[in-house]
Amino acid sequence: MSTEKEGQGRPQERPVPAPPAVAPDEPAHPAASAPPVPPGAPVAGAPAPGVPAPPTAPLPALPGAPASAGPAGPPPADPPTGTFGGPVGPPAAPPDAPWAAFPTAGPPKKRRGGLIAAVLAATLLAGGVGGGVGYLVADRDGTVTSATASGAGEGTVARAPESVAGIAEAALPSVVTIEAQSTTEGGTGTGFVYDEDGHILTNNHVVASAADGGTLTVTFSDGASYEAEVVGRAEGYDVAVLRLLDAGDRDLQPLPVGDSDAVAVGDATIAIGAPFGLSGTVTTGIVSAKNRPVASSDGQGGNASYMSALQTDASINPGNSGGPLLNGDGEVIGVNSAIQSTPGSGMGQSQAGSIGLGFAIPINQAQRVAQDLIDSGQPVYAIIGASVEMRGDTPGARISENAPAGEEAVTPGGPAAGAGLRAGDVITRFGDRVIDSGPTLISEIWTYKPGDTVEVTYQRDGREHTAEIVLDQRVGDA
Repeated sequence: MSTEKEGQGRPQERPVPAPPAVAPDEPAHPAASAPPVPPGAPVAGAPAPGVPAPPTAPLPALPGAPASAGPAGPPPADPPTGTFGGPVGPPAAPPDAPWAAFPTAGPPKKRRGGLIAAVLAATLLAGGVGGGVGYLVADRDGTVTSATASGAGEGTVARAPESVAGIAEAALPSVVTIEAQSTTEGGTGTGFVYDEDGHILTNNHVVASAADGGTLTVTFSDGASYEAEVVGRAEGYDVAVLRLLDAGDRDLQPLPVGDSDAVAVGDATIAIGAPFGLSGTVTTGIVSAKNRPVASSDGQGGNASYMSALQTDASINPGNSGGPLLNGDGEVIGVNSAIQSTPGSGMGQSQAGSIGLGFAIPINQAQRVAQDLIDSGQPVYAIIGASVEMRGDTPGARISENAPAGEEAVTPGGPAAGAGLRAGDVITRFGDRVIDSGPTLISEIWTYKPGDTVEVTYQRDGREHTAEIVLDQRVGDA
């Protein structure tokens, strides 16, 4: 079944008002770090109330196994400014709405996120480990262990290949549970075989806690486990690529990749992951919406991530982060990354669960980012070279008139400057997409590639203007 990729498709859809705080899909264990916001373009202002502050305030992303969630702190006194046209810098303050994050081993960390204007704040679905939806199953003695999902196996009744059972049987051997462990925390998330060279695609927040000096263990549905290393991470996109170590002659079967731009609302979806550590869990639903602007972060002061996501009602929970969202043909159309949850929902006060609002990074975008990481180890972000306010009363993304010290709202010689944009202009449309806020603009810009030419509609002194911008690039998250 065909599905459409969120963030890559450009339907003329106006983002809906920000819903309640969303809980990130975190790893099975607590403590998954949230995806950072790519630096490169300053963004000014802060998100609307109840929404995580964009480039300047961390936004939650789907965590893996459950992590403890907590109410977000109050919004920053002064709206932060982030560079637009390039990855946004780390949020200055946590989101206004509470976010539930799934921590890795060790004390669970809180993740927060919110919808900004029409931007949905989603909670990272990381469980125990830095990312991925699903929690590790805790033994009575308090230790955490990962349960290998059974899915289709010996003794199962044969089903038609095109049925959900048939698709699950074919896909499960290529979906893995990821355990990330650092000296202070750990957690569990999900990933899937990307190619025959041993690369595994997952969320950045699933592996962030173990990216520097920690350990990563990848377990297949047959129980076989391998150590892995990080090939590259993209905080702003919340994408990471791992490489299996000593996989020997294991026959790796990459999951077939679909076209997220061809997705339609109502198309069937199948999500596979390790929610709360229950590896190999399969759930079904439909594509509920596409091109949904979502901002997320761990609420720990890390950079925020932005995506024009595929929304699904397939049940995904902490620990599902990084797992595949399949279409009716068994092809990957998205990478599960975040969920929206009601305040106070989840296990205790630290976990949020599915209420039918899940968000996935469109596979067309995730695949492009993954290839950059494999080729160079660094993410590449499209930028316009302007700082925009992340909060504001005027619909649209206003170019800041008060850029960070030492910087200019519109970078001299940059894309925005070349198109004639100035401080105070309000961008209302980017390509075919209606823009209602700074975060929505960031999410949309990152669906393009550097070098793309995009028509921009903006208002100045009450009059509407149009111009064409040739996007520049920023390499890396630093």
